[in-house]
Amino acid sequence: MNGLPRTKVELLKPEQATALERDGYLLLRGAVPAAWRDALRAAFDAGVGTGDQWAAPRGPGWRHALVDLDPLVQQTCRLPPLLAAAAQMLGEPFFLSQVEGREPLKDGGHQRLHRDGAGMKSVSALVFLDAYGPDNGATRVVPRHLDPGYLNQEHPDQTEPDETLSLITAGEAGDILVFDADLPHGATCNRSGARRRSLLLSFMLPGNRATMEASRAIRNVRMDTSEVFVP
Repeated sequence: MNGLPRTKVELLKPEQATALERDGYLLLRGAVPAAWRDALRAAFDAGVGTGDQWAAPRGPGWRHALVDLDPLVQQTCRLPPLLAAAAQMLGEPFFLSQVEGREPLKDGGHQRLHRDGAGMKSVSALVFLDAYGPDNGATRVVPRHLDPGYLNQEHPDQTEPDETLSLITAGEAGDILVFDADLPHGATCNRSGARRRSLLLSFMLPGNRATMEASRAIRNVRMDTSEVFVP
């Protein structure tokens, strides 16, 4: 990390830190300034293109947006409460590895409960740009204390936890859901067709930097990822 730009991260509020440690996720209500939200939605819509703009095919049932060079998107990824939550979970220096826009289309978006980045110790976050809930594809999570601990190679006969363990998030534009990437989670179906734009971003430890750099092109990462955030 020598020579890389370093940014000191502030501490999470004690009550938020306690909830995050208990549940493995935290909803930061209204974290995105209201004055930013229209511009972020515009950045999302401007970043939506055709399928050939992506180096790797994107899944059906979703609208995807290239947003990682937008200055306001970059500011949003650096909101102090968001960085504080990531620092609380990671406990050591980390970097922003990716950000892109995602939106479930009508009757699309449903995902099986899954874990991301197995063994990579990473943090994911969803910045909601529209109101979200069970009717328009909101994300569901299994709280840490209910996590059965499979979805991994140790239990090949148990492929996913009981859906009844999951909680569907709901809230307003400007909320941020930040969570341990290995916590079981998944989007729900957008039954109503109402817009549910979001920014999906990932924070990782520097030990993963070489792997992430090697896959920049296929992940369509164009931004500078050299900044290191220090708890």
